Amino acid sequence: MYTKVECLCMSQIEDIVNTLEKKVNGVLKKHEDLKQECAELKNQITQYQQEILNHKAQLQKWQEEYETLKVANTLLGSDDNKRETKLKINTLIREIDHCIAQLSE
Repeated sequence: MYTKVECLCMSQIEDIVNTLEKKVNGVLKKHEDLKQECAELKNQITQYQQEILNHKAQLQKWQEEYETLKVANTLLGSDDNKRETKLKINTLIREIDHCIAQLSE
């Protein structure tokens, strides 16, 4: 008795091999495409992370400037942030007193 493979003629085997080769090539191409897409996405992630760091630094700068402007506004006579300004001045006075004490030792 002949097996199934033995019954196939040579042209059928070649067709199967060709089909299999095309499918393997297709999978390899898809793999390369996905690798390239992955690399591009990693680059985008790096860029976005840098943008986030830049935005955080800018936010910190604006917050510091806002606090400074609040203190300046209170010193100019605004009643809105008087308590905060008094506390800040008291803290600065305590720090200056501490420095003077250290210098006098």
